Amino acid sequence: ATRTKSADVERADSGIGQMPARKWRNRASETLSSLQAWEAHRPCTDCGERDLPVETDLQNCNQRRADLCEKCRKRRTERKESVLEFVNTEASYGEDLRIIKEEFYLPMQAAGLLSQEQLLGIFSNIQELIDLNESFLEILQEEIDQAFDQGDDDLMTVCIGEIFLEFVNMLPAFQTYCLQQSSSVNMLNALEKEKELLRIFLNVSQNDNTALRRMNLRSFLMAPLQRVTKYPLLLSRIIKATTEYHPDHGSLREAKSRIESHLEHINMKTKQEGNTWTLRSFRQDSKKKREVINIEMRETALKTVGWLREETRFVMEGSLQLAQPPDGQWVKKGSKTLKFQNMQVLLLVNMKRVSESSLESAEPGPVKDAVLVLIRDKNNGKFHLLREPLRLSNCIVSTDPDCDDTFELIEIRREAFVFRDSDRARTHHWFRQIRRYSRELGSWKKRRNALPNIMISTPHTRP
Repeated sequence: ATRTKSADVERADSGIGQMPARKWRNRASETLSSLQAWEAHRPCTDCGERDLPVETDLQNCNQRRADLCEKCRKRRTERKESVLEFVNTEASYGEDLRIIKEEFYLPMQAAGLLSQEQLLGIFSNIQELIDLNESFLEILQEEIDQAFDQGDDDLMTVCIGEIFLEFVNMLPAFQTYCLQQSSSVNMLNALEKEKELLRIFLNVSQNDNTALRRMNLRSFLMAPLQRVTKYPLLLSRIIKATTEYHPDHGSLREAKSRIESHLEHINMKTKQEGNTWTLRSFRQDSKKKREVINIEMRETALKTVGWLREETRFVMEGSLQLAQPPDGQWVKKGSKTLKFQNMQVLLLVNMKRVSESSLESAEPGPVKDAVLVLIRDKNNGKFHLLREPLRLSNCIVSTDPDCDDTFELIEIRREAFVFRDSDRARTHHWFRQIRRYSRELGSWKKRRNALPNIMISTPHTRP
């Protein structure tokens, strides 16, 4: 009787009777069942769908991949294979380039089979392509190794598109090589018929040199052309296996568009030079067409200023309206009295390199020079310069509150130019960029004080 009493007291103190305890156990069982049901239909970490298969012991060993649906798991596998294919084929292409140099160029140079001018005619800028490939491949391999070290077995953190855009400077190098390919093959054919020693060397190399895989020199010289036309296909495979919200998705699409635009530009240049061969053509849309035009204008500007491509940065480019006022009184009369003409304008900056690297990814140094290149609208398939480039170190750039839709650029002791864009905000952006580089070069204050200008000497406060 005493034990029963104490048990009753103890049960009363705990506050849990038989019925409440049974309800609590039922609720715990229901909660556990709910958790198990959610676990069986948990959302995929990539797409958010709930069609995950039942886990196996192997999947439990890799919880990250167990959180993926079958479709996303397959997509990740395809993306990893596409990324590795991109890197591996880049390595194979680099090996072919080294064969061209070490098994053909250097032996022919050492034996005196061809002059330096003839070697340059056949092998073109092969050394530039080798340097670019080595740097590009090094960055790609570092990204792959880092991903594996961090446990990213699917290589989801590897951003091929971003890396490709950083090395976009290699596309003009491909263009130089492709445009000289036809003349290089013709020269090789002529020299092989003319020089018996050269013919013997090429035959022996193809048959006895195991590194050549029984391929002749002409086959290896086609490697850069084959590589540059394969980039869009490789990028398309990666894009197809990359979800839209992946951080590299936009860069991949931009990289593909850039390479296709360059290929279209190369095809156009080969037709202009009378060559019959063309690279693989791609469907042209308005965006690619605009990019091809931009490539042409950049080439025209670079040839005009004579700067190295790797030291040049295109800050701004686009269409502006240009007028040349006869005197400085146009502000009082208003910009409506001026006659404007449409013009393509490029703002180029020459950056001093900090390192010897010739890649765009290298750290830029101080500004050495800045110019404004004025190009007439395309006529008869070619661009023409309006005049020699305007060097901003010799120019004054100013604006006036009464004419806030325009800005004026005055070249000391020469001419004055008034610019405007159809969009007022973009006009101000052009003004700020040009004024910035004008002030960074030379003694801007001395130039400003030495130049009488109605816009500068106006009593209004300068912006």
